Amino acid sequence: MHYLFESQNPALAQQTLGSVETLSFSGLRLTPIDCAVLSHAIRLCDTIKRLDLDHCSIQCEGLQRLGPALHKCQHLGLGDNDLGDSGVKLVSATLRNPDCKLQTLTLYKVGLTDSGAEDLVSALTTKPSLTALDLGHNSLTYRSVPTLRQLILNLPRLERIWLWGNRFSPTGRKELRSLQERKPGLRVTCDPLRV
Repeated sequence: MHYLFESQNPALAQQTLGSVETLSFSGLRLTPIDCAVLSHAIRLCDTIKRLDLDHCSIQCEGLQRLGPALHKCQHLGLGDNDLGDSGVKLVSATLRNPDCKLQTLTLYKVGLTDSGAEDLVSALTTKPSLTALDLGHNSLTYRSVPTLRQLILNLPRLERIWLWGNRFSPTGRKELRSLQERKPGLRVTCDPLRV
């Protein structure tokens, strides 16, 4: 991809990457420069069905460079990156793109807190195509439960949401799990309730 980027030959890059549907870089450390090159490559692809960037040491600067292209992805994995609320805010901006057709989003272990979750949920409510969301191992507390409940109830195609490893109270976990009864086919995964 670096060679294609440096060639500055859009026809060659389009011919090479146009039909690529899956890009997986899981576990490969990506610098901000790598992210800029990847963003350039994604923009040349017709459709990206799956982009896996889990465990890539991406931080806000890299995500800023990727941002303009992420709306083309149907399945986006950004788990186990040090994004924090500011990085998730960049993801939220991508989600607000009217051309975004996201179906699955992985944001486990990215440093998301209650305040960042509000912006993310606000952006996700505009994505009726979303079927799966992974927010496991973040720092969400009971404060996020009402917002998450609204999200779960308002997304018609949502089938699975992972919330384990957060800081919900037993009451919060119970409230979130109870949504499975209201939406047949939905699976809400939280930490086990302890009696």
